[in-house]
Amino acid sequence: MLLPEIDIAILKSLVKQAACEILLKSFGHSEIEYKDDGSVVTPADLEMQDRLEKELKQHWPQYQVLGEEMTDTEQRAVIEQGDAYWCIDPLDGTNNYAAGLPFFAVSVALIIDQQQYLGLIYDPIRDEMFTAIKGQGAYLNDQLINKHDIRYLKGKPVVAEIDLKRLPDALAVRLVTESIYASQRNIGCSAIDWCWLTMGRFDIYLNGGQKLWDYAAGSLIFAEAGGHSISLDNEGVFRGKLESRSALACFDKTLFNYWFEWIGIGKQ
Repeated sequence: MLLPEIDIAILKSLVKQAACEILLKSFGHSEIEYKDDGSVVTPADLEMQDRLEKELKQHWPQYQVLGEEMTDTEQRAVIEQGDAYWCIDPLDGTNNYAAGLPFFAVSVALIIDQQQYLGLIYDPIRDEMFTAIKGQGAYLNDQLINKHDIRYLKGKPVVAEIDLKRLPDALAVRLVTESIYASQRNIGCSAIDWCWLTMGRFDIYLNGGQKLWDYAAGSLIFAEAGGHSISLDNEGVFRGKLESRSALACFDKTLFNYWFEWIGIGKQ
């Protein structure tokens, strides 16, 4: 993979400025509409995507842009044509945003030759900017995230971030009835999920179906910080396809292995 020269300072600046001028300005009083699939979209989603697409193409015209708010046909055309493209979620956590819940983020990834090269996630409410470039570690607000500082302590109550509704029914029932964790969360924003897992704010992450723009940046940030992840079909989480992907992720290898065996990944 021939790695490009990307001035990440420019990328961080344009994402942060757009988020502050568009997302924060409308937060708490945004109108909502519904897409054909029933999911919520706000004017802020569309304005952010338009702004990011224009500025990314202005600074890096060699790369196309795949955004969540594009049509399926447009998204597939970007993937099929290109060796390299930006994959963006202009507003991850739209339901939270529309409801006035402060859990949403902007997610930007650069995909080259079907591999994640760069990931950026910005949480404007907490002013947290997570970044990673393949092979160069993960950063929060320009400070290297040290994986040795993020570890599961034996005996510590396990806090699990689980999206139950997207899991296979049998697994969801087991998780509810057998409860192998102390506490369960679902904050409704995949980008923040990956980042908070990276920081040790969650111990386990389990999701049955994320779209490419939901995980492309976050799973790279997590991996670059030293985390472990696998799909429920026992493959790598990233596939570079539009179809939804599942994920089990954890920093602590022992805890990861325990959940891997408990779920029965690879035994189906």
